[in-house]
Amino acid sequence: MNDTLAGWLQVLALVAALALSYRPLGDHIARALTSPRHLRVERLVYRLAGVDGDSDQRWAGYARGVLAFSAVSVLFLYGFLRLQNHLPLSLGRPPATPAQSFDTAASFVTNTDWQWYAGEKTMGHLVQMAGLAVQNFASAAVGIAVVGALIRGFTRQNTDRVGNFWVDLTRIVVRVLLPIAFVFAVVLVAGGTIQNFHGVESVPTLAGGHQDLTGGPVASQEAIKELGTNGGGFYNANSAHPFENPNAFTNLLEVYLLLVVSFALPRAFGRMVGDHRQGYALVAVMAVLWAASVAIVTANELHGVGSRAGHAAGGMLEGKEQRFGVWASALFAASTTLTSTGAVNSSHDSYSPFGGGMTLVNMMLGEIAPGGVGSGLYGLLVLAVVTVFVAGLMVGRTPEYLGKKLGGREMKFASLYILTTPAVVLVGAGLAMALPGERAAMLNPGPHGFSEVLYAFASAGNNNGSAFAGLGANTPWYNTALGLAMLLGRFLPMVFVLALAGSLARQTPVPVTAGTLSTHRPQFVGLLTAVVLIVVGLIYFPALSLGPLAEGLR
Repeated sequence: MNDTLAGWLQVLALVAALALSYRPLGDHIARALTSPRHLRVERLVYRLAGVDGDSDQRWAGYARGVLAFSAVSVLFLYGFLRLQNHLPLSLGRPPATPAQSFDTAASFVTNTDWQWYAGEKTMGHLVQMAGLAVQNFASAAVGIAVVGALIRGFTRQNTDRVGNFWVDLTRIVVRVLLPIAFVFAVVLVAGGTIQNFHGVESVPTLAGGHQDLTGGPVASQEAIKELGTNGGGFYNANSAHPFENPNAFTNLLEVYLLLVVSFALPRAFGRMVGDHRQGYALVAVMAVLWAASVAIVTANELHGVGSRAGHAAGGMLEGKEQRFGVWASALFAASTTLTSTGAVNSSHDSYSPFGGGMTLVNMMLGEIAPGGVGSGLYGLLVLAVVTVFVAGLMVGRTPEYLGKKLGGREMKFASLYILTTPAVVLVGAGLAMALPGERAAMLNPGPHGFSEVLYAFASAGNNNGSAFAGLGANTPWYNTALGLAMLLGRFLPMVFVLALAGSLARQTPVPVTAGTLSTHRPQFVGLLTAVVLIVVGLIYFPALSLGPLAEGLR
């Protein structure tokens, strides 16, 4: 009973904190994306980069900026990892192999943060700070910048300009991510998360032995890893490690951080399009899907398939930290897989078949509830476009969304967006299962082993980064295949989103009539939610039936 009460209280506290943040943070992001004024530090960045801060770009130019910046980031981080042993604060760590360096560089630049390594034993402090943490800021800012361009597609008319990528990138980092991450890094330090430059220290254990413990600048990386929905862990145990996540307070704070920006972005959308009701409708869809996922994961972990003794002890405690228990673990698992975070405070591989299966479905939804920073909202807006199109077909009327007609061109971009990630996930998983050597990397046979492979490619293709632990993915093939899945799953959808933004911006808005579909009412919220579930069900149900569904029903 006490665990149940505590579980409900933490969920209610989280919901209250997110609700209080929705308006001020959403308005602040909208101001950052629309303000005509440049800060002094921003002007300095523009001069150093040779950028005209007052110019706008066509969607193709904006896309080239995204791809060029990300390509340079991959090369920079790859070089950092390959030269680690020559850098200061390396702690004597050797360089990563070429395949491992490519996988990690692709992972952090795409906001995935999939890790094949134990951070405290593989990376030096400088690589963690100047390599991985920097990309946590940059990749998160890229996602918000792209959704800002899409929103301008709805608000602008008779133009081929959707904004300036370099301005958006700089403003999001300087005005949004840096100040918030700084404040919460201090809060995490106060809560017990470590922040130092200590190397490896040998400490005596209670059993009379010794254990090597690595310190480091953890709190500063922890704050942005959650805030930017990145998810990479300074330590191998990630947010289950007491140096990263010491207690119940920091655990709830981390869940809040990985949700807050994505849940606030619909407010920014409503403000930028001049109708806050549109933002409320989108955040309602996010909230319904998030609440359903948390309920399903929690219920299955409390009452899932397991021993009678396990149930008497309070649920499926295997793979869960006693500091957090079932409720806090399930809340974290549902939230991290519904965003593109991938941070974990428990082992998802130890979850019940349906509980672990729900975390897999969360990623397959496209991580839109609320999704990664930026990517969650633009994914939901693309599905909203599809929903309006479907509704228009039902009544025989040309569909319109926020005054913009949705014709063949717009629907092609939306369809390509929806199909890209499933193709990456299913083709990758299929190849892994078809190759004998890669099947040998499965440490578990049967449906659960297939679930581990499917989870790996769903995590990579959707830029999540969490994993089922029973897959030996640190091989040249998996490092390369998963790296490619991350890159394709991140940047191809972005290109289609920006192309959609350019197509919408060129249009002249059509007036609202009695036949226009109201996209701010509960009816639209329900229709959009149904489209999300049906689209995911049609694409992924066959694969799910071979993995978690087969495991749970046998």
